[in-house]
Amino acid sequence: MTNIIHQEWTSLTVKKHKDLKGLKSQNLRDHMSEAELIFTALAELSTRKIAEIDNAKGVSQNAIAGKKGGKIAKDARLALEQKTGKNVITNENFLPLPKNNKKMS
Repeated sequence: MTNIIHQEWTSLTVKKHKDLKGLKSQNLRDHMSEAELIFTALAELSTRKIAEIDNAKGVSQNAIAGKKGGKIAKDARLALEQKTGKNVITNENFLPLPKNNKKMS
C-alpha cells in the first residue's frame, strides 16, 4: 500500500526514490526533505480519508483509495513545482549518508 501511494504522488517507486538519493538500507523518510515529507503526509492522509468515506475493504479497494489519495498530493506537488520552478523530489538528503567505516584486520 505504501508503494502504491508513494508511486502515485512521486511517479517513483520507493526503491527508485531510494536509488535517486543513493540510499541502500537507510530509511527513506530519514533522508526526505521537508517538502517530500509534507507531500507524503498529504498523500497518506488523503488516502486514509478516502478509504474511510468509501468504506474500502481489502487490498483492491484500498489500492484505489491509495491512487486517489496519491493523486491529490501529486496534483499539489505539480502545482508547487510549476509556481516555484523547483522540483520537490530531489536527490538531496536531509541526513548525511553514513561514512564507509573500514575495519582494521
